[in-house]
Amino acid sequence: MTDNARARKLADRIQVVVAETLDRRIKDPRLGFVTITDARVTGDLREATVFYTVYGDDEERAASAAALESAKGVLRSEVGRQTGVRFTPTLAFVPDALPDNARTIEDLLDKARAKDAEVRQVSTGATYAGDADPYRKPEDEDESDGPSEKNEGPASA
Repeated sequence: MTDNARARKLADRIQVVVAETLDRRIKDPRLGFVTITDARVTGDLREATVFYTVYGDDEERAASAAALESAKGVLRSEVGRQTGVRFTPTLAFVPDALPDNARTIEDLLDKARAKDAEVRQVSTGATYAGDADPYRKPEDEDESDGPSEKNEGPASA
């Protein structure tokens, strides 16, 4: 039986422990500006996935990924020591796609703003194709309906 609350608490604790350990104990020069964004633990508490972001270009991201892989043993032992669980979960580091998704959304929003500005500029000074008020009024209907009620009967000679 899986306990989602326990898995979530353990994931939160793993996130904090890994972030603190990276900050204090890991002195790898390849490790750049790494931010631990999230951690998820499977229901059986055996595997943990740690999501991270790296500030910098692709080369710095690759170097930081290699540094995290080489520090995986130290990080796992520190997680086991600080959490006190019977079986220390294995750690898997995954680059977080959130910044890339946010950048894509920002680009799409910029395109939408530019298109809205273009439409607004084109519509400035434009007039309606028809009358200013295209809706019929009740008095207009009486006049334009055709013959009035007086003349609707049979024609008398």
